Amino acid sequence: MGAYILRRLLLMIPTLLGIMLISFTITQFAPGGPVEELISRMTGNNVEATARVSNSGSEVNLPGGAPKGNVTQAGTNGQASDNSAYRGGRGLSQKYLDQIKKQFGFDKPPVQRFGDMMWSYLRFDFGRSVFRDISVVDLIKEKLPVSITLGLWLTLISYGISIPLGIAKAMRDGSRFDVWSSAVVLVGYALPGFLIGILLIVLFAGGSFWNIFPIKGLVSPDFATLPWWRQILDYLWHITLPVVAMGLGGFATATFLTKNSFLDEVAKQYVVTARAKGLTERRILYGHVFRNAMLILIATFPGAFVGAFFGGSLLIETIFSLDGIGLLGFTSIINRDYPVVFATLYVFSLLGLVIALISDLTYGWVDPRIDFESRNV
Repeated sequence: MGAYILRRLLLMIPTLLGIMLISFTITQFAPGGPVEELISRMTGNNVEATARVSNSGSEVNLPGGAPKGNVTQAGTNGQASDNSAYRGGRGLSQKYLDQIKKQFGFDKPPVQRFGDMMWSYLRFDFGRSVFRDISVVDLIKEKLPVSITLGLWLTLISYGISIPLGIAKAMRDGSRFDVWSSAVVLVGYALPGFLIGILLIVLFAGGSFWNIFPIKGLVSPDFATLPWWRQILDYLWHITLPVVAMGLGGFATATFLTKNSFLDEVAKQYVVTARAKGLTERRILYGHVFRNAMLILIATFPGAFVGAFFGGSLLIETIFSLDGIGLLGFTSIINRDYPVVFATLYVFSLLGLVIALISDLTYGWVDPRIDFESRNV
């Protein structure tokens, strides 16, 4: 087992490198980028109160645009043609454009930029956000509680419901319970999470009917002053609607996988033999069938786990005013905030690979017949 774990860990290196290389190639050579974004803000197309560009350790403040002395009228000093590489760069001196390019590392060849980035990431040095003036690690830590809340509760509820429901449906295959439960699960699966979220707000959050649940934030403003038991209730009160909106359709796949896996196992010869020996149905179900039937769920767990944490939560976070990883990733892509985009991609890809390894080890623990040492990967 030790040799297999070592091989898998070594295989993570080229896999992670390939993911980052493909993403780097697509984003770095696509139209637009952080340089154009900042130029757009400085020239008035997307003006912000303050932007900062450092040059040789100094900090230059840009209140609503470029600093005086670095901006020239287009065509007055022959700089317009030099600025043509950047849309919106007219009116900025070439010296100032070079300063901006150096700030973002675009004065280096792409190969060197990629190498520097990966070397920093191997040391978990993700730099600072371009437009937020905060380290990427601190930014992710700030947004992570929302994603952990949604993902953890979604995973627990999804598997907590789907496994017992799938077993019950398999044991009552073809009954009214099986038919009606399948219809409910499929309807929940077909409805988008954001649509369910809007419906829940209309019904239970002061829309047109009842005003029971809040629709903003993870906790109340006075959360810190509440006793511990009220903090727990306040937390659960806030996450009820978003978790329900995400979870109604989240357990459909696992439910049907559980049912079909149990039906397949129940029809096998070892179950017939166990019944012939006089074992009870409960002993057969949980002593023999359960472990074998769970193998397919264990195999699909990594994708479901990562997806529950970081996938499909953007609209839910927007609807319920939750500032999490989904919204952070979207705004970072829109703003071309490359340090945040690549750091989150790196962390989540690495997390997915580690979870896949843990899933394989769990797979072998559930079914001792599986020998990973004899595998070539």
